[in-house]
Amino acid sequence: MSTPHISANKGDIAERILLPGDPLRAKWIAETYMSDVVQYNAVRNMFGYTGTYKGERVSVQGTGMGLPSLSIYVNELFDHFGVQTAIRIGTCGGLLEKTKIGDVILAMTASTDSNINRRFTNDLDFAPHADFKLLLAAHEASKDLPNVHIGGIASMDYFYDETDAAQKLIAHGVLGIEMEANQLYSIAARKNRRALSILTVSDHVVTHESMPSSDREKSLNTMVEIAFASLLNG
Repeated sequence: MSTPHISANKGDIAERILLPGDPLRAKWIAETYMSDVVQYNAVRNMFGYTGTYKGERVSVQGTGMGLPSLSIYVNELFDHFGVQTAIRIGTCGGLLEKTKIGDVILAMTASTDSNINRRFTNDLDFAPHADFKLLLAAHEASKDLPNVHIGGIASMDYFYDETDAAQKLIAHGVLGIEMEANQLYSIAARKNRRALSILTVSDHVVTHESMPSSDREKSLNTMVEIAFASLLNG
């Protein structure tokens, strides 16, 4: 049952999964949070693991950087391995004054400058959004935490963007920029699956601040714990 990018058998991957972009983050999550872990994938060093969290069977799979890379793994997970619920966890660049370094964003919607959605909608401007029950569960899990925001983000094609795109997004109240969530939401919508993205602000596009390495583990822990709570309760 292996696919070109995931070397696993049917049943090796849980119906609920976390999707960090960085495969080493997938490894860290499996080793730090999960019990009875089995590695099911190492193709292209894009690691995937299945285990249990608080007694519930879950998986974690790296997806790489950018919309095309994520789309490969999400399509294969949904179509070939029966994944029903997927939560992206990653970092993003903050845009607004209120989205500060270390804050967490629950992405309600995900805009994009990519034309990838237009290929599936006859050039319509489809608006991809999170699953409401997952978003509600994430809100419930984080409601007593400081500096958690809910709103729109943008998944952009260019990491080193030299245009004024950021200013256009700021004018529309977009909270942050990353490179993957739009396709997770779009593919989930087409395939009737459930998806959410939870992001930690690691850098700020306007102020050029960056999260100190000493703070990253603590901040990422918050994001991961919210994500696991959402998987189990959403």
